[in-house]
Amino acid sequence: MIVHLIDGTYELFRHFYGQRRFNQGKDKPFGAVAGVLHSVLEMIETGATHIGVATDHVIESFRNELWPDYKTGEGIEPALYAQFLPLEDALAAMGVAVWRMIELEADDGLASAAHLAAEDPHVEKVCIWANDKDLSQCVRGDRVVQIIRKGMQIRTAEGVRAKFGVEPELIPDLLALVGDAQDGYPGIPGIGKSTAAALLNRHGPIESFPDGVLGSQRDRALLFKTLATLRTDAPLFADVNEIEWRGSTPAFPEWAERIADARLLARCAKADAARIAV
Repeated sequence: MIVHLIDGTYELFRHFYGQRRFNQGKDKPFGAVAGVLHSVLEMIETGATHIGVATDHVIESFRNELWPDYKTGEGIEPALYAQFLPLEDALAAMGVAVWRMIELEADDGLASAAHLAAEDPHVEKVCIWANDKDLSQCVRGDRVVQIIRKGMQIRTAEGVRAKFGVEPELIPDLLALVGDAQDGYPGIPGIGKSTAAALLNRHGPIESFPDGVLGSQRDRALLFKTLATLRTDAPLFADVNEIEWRGSTPAFPEWAERIADARLLARCAKADAARIAV
């Protein structure tokens, strides 16, 4: 059994801006939603059976209370933001497990799902389809891997070490030291990627740093580590078979019509017929 976990918010952004190159400035109301649904169906057509999608139901999370400059939904284009909730509903109608994250982020949902799936001895591999570097902390050997959309790169633990210079478990510490501009925290002044990796490989996690290494910046580094550490305790499912795709629901034809993409319904029906025939 291979479990596929998808960052639905990232996929929505990817399709929205990918379509911008071809739509001549006229965004289809559900164009990005349709793109994500087709991407999921492509995975099903190529053999995926157990699929879960985590979404940012809202952009803000508990981290905004810890650091006021943490990322928010400000600046998201209205045409894109209007597709957040329809994506969740359309995926659910298509029979896909959807985790709508509110107090936590989509990345926390993926980390929690990966943790739960990896505990099941029947799971051969967990594939996390997401580009965010903070999700590299979830990688374990070659059993829990991160799939980078660009180039379809499969990032194993060895790949994480090659990319970042540290073990996957130390990714939150690395991000705390160097910062994450996308998430809105700056890191520790004067510490770049190479220096951070050297410190972590020498001393271990930030909590183990000798007194004086970070000086007055130690508490701030620990705060940033909290921001960078993904939660793995979201109770998303009790049994991994809960996320097995068993075909669309009776609500899907209405959604396919609303999205105005007749191919979706036919493609989904064909995938379901192939599933039953196996």
